[in-house]
Amino acid sequence: MQFENSDELNRYVAKLSGGVAMLSFSTGKDSLCTWLVMRKYFHTIIPFHLYRIPGLEFAEKCLDYYENFFDTHIIRMPHPALYRQLNALMFQSPDHCQVIEDAQLQEYDYDDLNAVLRFELGILDNVYMATGVRARDSVVRWTAVKKYGSLNENKRSFYPIFDFNKARMVETIRASGVKLPVDYRMFGRSHDGMDWRFLVEIKEHFPRDYERILQFFPLADLELKRIEYRKAYFEIEGD
Repeated sequence: MQFENSDELNRYVAKLSGGVAMLSFSTGKDSLCTWLVMRKYFHTIIPFHLYRIPGLEFAEKCLDYYENFFDTHIIRMPHPALYRQLNALMFQSPDHCQVIEDAQLQEYDYDDLNAVLRFELGILDNVYMATGVRARDSVVRWTAVKKYGSLNENKRSFYPIFDFNKARMVETIRASGVKLPVDYRMFGRSHDGMDWRFLVEIKEHFPRDYERILQFFPLADLELKRIEYRKAYFEIEGD
């Protein structure tokens, strides 16, 4: 189903669901703008956050801030990537490998998470899940929204800010007075991976969180060593 603009889309979904919607909340600027916009149309918003590592202090402090700002509890759930990475034995020591293999962790995708959340909370089928997709964010997203639309009836999902450009998104956040997460000062984006871009900043600014990461991925230091050796190699080659 195609909609002329996000206002038309949000009004349609709000009427369909009786003013209730779910929200996939990454704490990134797009999901933050989505939450701000949805408040105009939905009286009940059920946000959930998918964590990469459970219990990181900087992430929990950020979520606490948004819970206070929006006066709404944010449900925490493990990101599908967490179990995939564990099963792939990424950055694992030999003693961890056996434990992980014995655990036989069940992998899942976003549709599985959606189904579990709906079942556990008793969410009706007419309630749709919002994500912060903007068509103008990339050529791929523009093509997908143009082709498939901003609402998926089969998956019961929609894009409340699909027609926002960057300037409109930034102004919406600025006008609300809400702060961006500390992620943007450290990484320039929200935390969504385990590569050196994230690890080096977390190790420097949040050492306790880095130790927490090592509890799950004890050989993550190798990622930083890889970059150190790579930089050293190119410096030598340059000489």
